Amino acid sequence: MAAETIDISNAMLTAPTALGDWMLVAPVGLPILFGAVLLMVRHETRLHAGIAIAGLLLTLGANAALLLQVLADGPQVMTMGRWLPPFGISFTADALGASLAFVATLVASVCALYAMKDIGATGRRYGFYPFLMLLMAGVGGSFLTGDIFNLYVWFEVFLISSFGLLILGSTDRQLDGATKYAILNLVGTTLFLTATAYLYGTFGTLNMADIARKADAMRETGPLMTLTVLYLLAFGMKAAAFPVNFWLPASYHTPRIVTAALFGGVLTKVGVYALLRVLVMLFPVERAELSGVIAWVAAGTMVLGIMGAIAQSDIRRILGFVVISGVGVMLAGLALGTETGLTGTILYAFHSVLAMTALYLLAGVIKELGGSYSLHELGGLYRTYPAMGAFALVLMLAVAGLPPASGLWPKIMLVRASLDAGWPWLSFAILLTGLLTTIALGRMYILAIWRNRPGQAPSDAATGAPGYGYGSMALLCVPIILLGIYPEPFIRVAEAAASGLLDASAYIGAVFPAEAAQ
Repeated sequence: MAAETIDISNAMLTAPTALGDWMLVAPVGLPILFGAVLLMVRHETRLHAGIAIAGLLLTLGANAALLLQVLADGPQVMTMGRWLPPFGISFTADALGASLAFVATLVASVCALYAMKDIGATGRRYGFYPFLMLLMAGVGGSFLTGDIFNLYVWFEVFLISSFGLLILGSTDRQLDGATKYAILNLVGTTLFLTATAYLYGTFGTLNMADIARKADAMRETGPLMTLTVLYLLAFGMKAAAFPVNFWLPASYHTPRIVTAALFGGVLTKVGVYALLRVLVMLFPVERAELSGVIAWVAAGTMVLGIMGAIAQSDIRRILGFVVISGVGVMLAGLALGTETGLTGTILYAFHSVLAMTALYLLAGVIKELGGSYSLHELGGLYRTYPAMGAFALVLMLAVAGLPPASGLWPKIMLVRASLDAGWPWLSFAILLTGLLTTIALGRMYILAIWRNRPGQAPSDAATGAPGYGYGSMALLCVPIILLGIYPEPFIRVAEAAASGLLDASAYIGAVFPAEAAQ
């Protein structure tokens, strides 16, 4: 009797994976591959910087190609293990994930360049560059995965590598900061995992597209509000939102400045991204019901964060509180939930990744030239190093939201969206935060750069050769200024990302093309 033929086409992929689909996993696969190469040549530390920079540039090119493909053809999907979704784990790239992955890889490439100066032979021997590649694999996976549990896995990947980067050098201060960072992130991770288990028990799936299409039917019987609150708390802690933001200023001032630059520019944005993905795309009704709470959290985060910056005298601590304040600005768009508000949030995320990374690198240059991070000990640097003073002015204007740099347009969009939604108090909080940021960073500029150095003549300023710092800041200042004077291309990308969150039909159709065709 002839063997019966079983049709597996409804459960498994039967055609070979198209070559173009591999572009989806390249932003994750390339950092892992180059990280493995770095481990194989771990004793040849002089080769590490070149290998890492080459790997990040290739990853940047892969991210750029993926972003262009998404903008041209819509969301792209690749499902692992041949099992069709929702059983197979899918990588799903839309405008939001692809654009953030590109910007994050851009600043990581610049940080790898700066690390050639900041990380010595000991740091390379302890694994700075392998940790950096693993970190970017986790960040890329977080932005591109289409599965909630897989998002948890990629969170853990970049958290493990971030622990290694935090303690690089093993000083008492670094170990203290890493302990606080680890314990409090463990709490957030536990909440994340608990919410994900609850989600699976409710929906029977962890595929984001599958959850999005089932949520309406589950709204009357499933505990969706409970799930939304759990994810809001878990991702709010990851993003350093008030009142669960106390871990960030306790830890971000302790590592090497290039590590702090990467953390301040990238890691909190992964938490904001997760909030946008889950609350806006998966649970929009519950997000709308919580919008008032989220708005007050946003206002508290932005205002109290920048007040903390004004109270500090260490530049690294100042910048840590500025990072927190920026998270509050991004949460304002999440609270509003409108296309204009979400576009402003996403555009602000682009700006913040670039500007905060550059500000931390500026702090490293100030330390190199002035010998300290303390405002009480610095001064007079602009006389000896006018180029550094110019970079500092551009970056501080950008973060304060003043022209001609990148922070202006997203804040305008968020203020407008707040007024349109009938929340003038939220507009006031955004504008007040801009004023307080100008005061905080203006104070830093005056004390660290403009005034004469206390107890010394202007000519007694420390000498240095900040070539790597100048080059790194110049590379980041180009898109920062471009976003300020020619924002239209960036706004179009942000609008496409916001539209994809509000209307998930294209995202769902890419994951389930057969149903979309019907």
